[in-house]
Amino acid sequence: MVILAYAALLAVASTVAPSAPVTPVLPAMPRPEQVMALPPELRTQLQAQVIDGGGSRRSRLERLAGFLFKKTGLGMEYAVDATYTVEQAYRTRKANCLTFTLLTVALAREAGLDAYGQELLDVVSWRAEQDVVYGFNHVNAGILIGQSHYTIDVARDLLTARSPPQRITDKRLLALYYNNRAAELLVGVMPSVADPYMAMALKLAPDYPSAWANAGVLSLRKGDRATAERDYLKALELDPENSSALVNLVTLYRDGGEEAKRAAYARRLEKIQAKDPYFEFVQAEGEAKKGDYEAAARHYRQAIRLYDKESRFFTGLAHAYQQLGKERAAESALNRAATLGRSTAGN
Repeated sequence: MVILAYAALLAVASTVAPSAPVTPVLPAMPRPEQVMALPPELRTQLQAQVIDGGGSRRSRLERLAGFLFKKTGLGMEYAVDATYTVEQAYRTRKANCLTFTLLTVALAREAGLDAYGQELLDVVSWRAEQDVVYGFNHVNAGILIGQSHYTIDVARDLLTARSPPQRITDKRLLALYYNNRAAELLVGVMPSVADPYMAMALKLAPDYPSAWANAGVLSLRKGDRATAERDYLKALELDPENSSALVNLVTLYRDGGEEAKRAAYARRLEKIQAKDPYFEFVQAEGEAKKGDYEAAARHYRQAIRLYDKESRFFTGLAHAYQQLGKERAAESALNRAATLGRSTAGN
């Protein structure tokens, strides 16, 4: 399998105070048909370096992978906050995983390959910035050649998911772009700047629960508590186990002094988190940062009990054991992490 990706950005926490008014200078929001459009210069390069090489579709796919990453081609560089259109990615040579997916799908189709976006719904990575916590779902590019499925995924060494990728429509893929931009614009600019992006995401994928959860975060940042609550509840209507919406509702009701509602949704959240190894992993990482390695080890072990195919769980556990002076246990955990790492590299 060719593996060479991304992540749908989900703002998960909520207690957000309105930002100080600013006047951001940003380009106009691109229309959906502009997001994946190839500029003429890029089309010319693709023709010369990928399409004109002839041969089988498999060899064309291999040339495309080289074109994306080699300096003689595009030499693309990964940047976590670079949610760009295909043209912007070409101009800057930077892209996050979502943009890599948009770029790969657009180029592959131009090269005559059957390409599409794929989504993995397990949350596998987190980042905190100012007063918002970001959770990442993963997307990558799928290629179908005959009966063989290939995946081009720039983040395979950074992100792991328990379930296989699911093919998604172009509308869903584009909705992820607008959802990402809205979430990125929540930090550091006026919330109204994110409004059209959020509206477009919901227009393209009205059944996308995490977009509704993000819409709630945006509404709350604008001080509209009632709309935020409605958006979170809509997300839960679509996905009763949407942890993003549940986290935000629990916080919303806690801050509003609505204890009965807070407790009810907190119980629902706890049941979901009890089955989520990545939640345990996040807790373990937090305890390790505080220096409480006994607590960190407990959370790492629980994560492993829930899912024992993630090398990062064992690496973290090994580090906690080392800090606790448990060298034998640390060595065992490191050996297991190495085994899992080799297994992943061989897929």
